[in-house]
Amino acid sequence: MAGVRLTIAGGAIMLAMSSAVGADDAAVLRQAQDTFRALPKDMGTSEFPTTEERVHLGRLLFFDPRLTIDANVSCATCHQPALYGSDALPKSIGVRQRVLDRNAPTVLNTALNFVNNWRGDRANVEHQAAVALTAAGSSGQPDEGAVVDRLQRIAGYSPLFKAAFPGELNPVTLNNVAEAIGAYERTLVTPSPFDAYLAGNVNALLPSARAGLEKFINTGCAACHNGVGVGGGAFQKFGVVENYSAATGSQTIDRGRVDVTKDPSDLYVFRIASLRNVARTAPYFHDGAVPTLPEAVRVMGRVQLGVKIEDADVRDIVAFLESLTGELPAQFSNAPTLPPGAAASATR
Repeated sequence: MAGVRLTIAGGAIMLAMSSAVGADDAAVLRQAQDTFRALPKDMGTSEFPTTEERVHLGRLLFFDPRLTIDANVSCATCHQPALYGSDALPKSIGVRQRVLDRNAPTVLNTALNFVNNWRGDRANVEHQAAVALTAAGSSGQPDEGAVVDRLQRIAGYSPLFKAAFPGELNPVTLNNVAEAIGAYERTLVTPSPFDAYLAGNVNALLPSARAGLEKFINTGCAACHNGVGVGGGAFQKFGVVENYSAATGSQTIDRGRVDVTKDPSDLYVFRIASLRNVARTAPYFHDGAVPTLPEAVRVMGRVQLGVKIEDADVRDIVAFLESLTGELPAQFSNAPTLPPGAAASATR
């Protein structure tokens, strides 16, 4: 299944190349510009704007553990700044030490994905936040009312909700919590050397990364991992050539999207992963079964493309993938000071 193919309007970006860059490099750049797209400044939309007030409120809510049943798990528990928005676990651990069903993808740049979650059962980051806040494993809260009750007991939040959602009589709602968290997540963009490369600076990538990019495209990886997210734009079966578990060593077989749609053709189908910051978000795949990036590259060659990627090519492809690592946004790398107030007595 080919992914979404995005192009940069013809000739709009000039090549900023030194005299040392040859015709082959220029050709690969043009091919990359036809296949990928640089990150935007933020991921806000007319429906989901990134106003200063919403982003500020959403940042506090993202880091606040008091919304969950025992007041000890927050969004940042599974999406840690120090781990590039992931948690380094094969499968995340929610409230009361419950092991969740799948690996936590990075929250960075995630609003660019065409759907959220591995199975695509969340429409966007706002939907993801709303469901997570009332899910038994991730928050433990029984319903929307319990979450709202928690927030209403923390006095410092009331004026922040009024500022973020002006004109609403009772702005402290689950929907507004989700929209605020979503607004914050839509600012978590991490421009990387690859974005400078796409803008025309060939030398933004090391020669090994440029070689890896060419191999990434020519081997067939870019058929699915393309567009602004270098993936994240379509569904695909994991294990086109052979069952994925034979290569990953997965102990539990996840049926994927079929459990959402009940369509037999969706067996083992997952949302294609975005590869932005992939070098910093091990372990890999929906169940975290593969611990290293070189091994993940080999697995993808084997089960998706039916090829054995040689060690030298793996090294170059990994060098390219490392060029997708961007700088953490300042509003993410440092946790905020939260409004004062206890939540221990708020459980309904």
